[in-house]
Amino acid sequence: MRGSRTNYRSLRFCITASALILMLGMLGFAPDASYARQADQPDQPEKPSASSQQSLLDSQLPTNYSRALPSAQVLIDVGHGGIDGGAHYEEILEKDINLAVAKKLYLLLQSNGVRAILNRNGDYALSDDNRWNPSSSRHRRDLSQRSQLTKEIETQILVSIHVNWAPDRTEYGPLVLHQNEGQSALLAFCIQDTLNRRQNTHGLPRVGKPFYLLNVVKQPAVIVEMGFISHEGDRRMLLNPAKQTEIASAIASGVRNYILLR
Repeated sequence: MRGSRTNYRSLRFCITASALILMLGMLGFAPDASYARQADQPDQPEKPSASSQQSLLDSQLPTNYSRALPSAQVLIDVGHGGIDGGAHYEEILEKDINLAVAKKLYLLLQSNGVRAILNRNGDYALSDDNRWNPSSSRHRRDLSQRSQLTKEIETQILVSIHVNWAPDRTEYGPLVLHQNEGQSALLAFCIQDTLNRRQNTHGLPRVGKPFYLLNVVKQPAVIVEMGFISHEGDRRMLLNPAKQTEIASAIASGVRNYILLR
C-alpha cells in the first residue's frame, strides 16, 4: 500500500507540473529551444552580406571624376576673343575669323568621326573664365586658361587656330608652328601639306619656340596661322565663307592624316 501511495503522489506531481508548464506556455513564457541554445553561446558579430561588403569597398575607393568631363581626340583652341581682338586690319579682327573657321573645322571633324571640342564657341575672352590665376595680366590668365583645359579634358592633340600679320604686306600663305617634338612636328607637316595644296603655296612648318601654349601643353600641339590678314589676297580669302570652309577642310584632312599615321 505504501508503494501505491508513493506512485500516486509521483503521478499527481507530474500532472501538476505538466499543467503548470502548459499554463506558462499559454501565457507566453515557454522557453524557446533556439533561444536557449543561443543563450549558451557568446555573442557573435553578424556577418555582412556579399553586397554590403562590395558597397563598403566601393565607398573606400577614390572617386573617379573623369566621366564627368568630356573627352575628345582634338581640342580646337580658338585664338583670342572678347576684349582681345588679335591681329587686325582696319575694322577686321582676327578673333572673328578664327571663330568662323574653328566652328567649321569642328563640324567637319565630327562628321568624319573625329571627336572634337571647341574651347570657345562665342565672342568672349577665356581670361574671363579664369578665377584661379591671381595674375593681374589678362593675357597671362587667358593663356593659362587655355593650357589648363588640356590638363582637365582628356584629349590627344591640340590645334590652335590663328591668323598671321606682318609689317611686310607682301608676305602671304599658311604657316604651322609646332613643338620641338616628333609627334607635334608630324601633325604640323600633315596640316601644312594640306593647306599648301589648297592654297597653292610651298611653306614649311617651323618650331614655335617663343609660344606659351607650345611650351606648356603636354600633348602634341600646333598653332595654325591660316594666312596673313596684312596681305590683300589672303585677307579676301580669310573673309570669304566658302574659302573659310576650304581652309577648315584642309586642316581637318591634315588632322585625319596624322591620326592615320601616328
